[in-house]
Amino acid sequence: MPAARKPSYLDFDNEAYPWKRDVDYRDYPEKYRVGKGEQGVLICEPYKSEIGQFWRFRTPEVAKESSEKIFKMFLNYTRENDFVGADMARKYLQMGYTRARRYANYKGGKKYDKNQDYTPLERGTGSAEKAKSAAIFYATYKLAEAHPIYKSMKADWKKRLG
Repeated sequence: MPAARKPSYLDFDNEAYPWKRDVDYRDYPEKYRVGKGEQGVLICEPYKSEIGQFWRFRTPEVAKESSEKIFKMFLNYTRENDFVGADMARKYLQMGYTRARRYANYKGGKKYDKNQDYTPLERGTGSAEKAKSAAIFYATYKLAEAHPIYKSMKADWKKRLG
């Protein structure tokens, strides 16, 4: 049996992480980096506070309401030419999908057994309801990701700032 792979968050390096808790990314958007996937989503203020309060996936009904609200925020940020806000909203939609999928795959959303040297837990023990929530967020996330104005803003941002 191969050695258990520790979750990456155990050896997290705050100093090397490009997103910082003490930066107001609306006042200093040039400090924002797109990164991979959902990176920075739980740090970048004031967007974390603006968007995060609406991020829910407990039931498909709650996920639908949440994803619609966040998508409206995404569209508003896009209209305001606020790339950081739009990207953060997109990340919350993506995170709605990935977190709901984790709960769909693993009972209680726990992927590793910390009492057994972080051995991966058994998949397929999660909730079918969370799988529906994940599908709702996934569809909305894909709408945001494919939005032509957002795509143009993102390509420009990455070229200029990373």
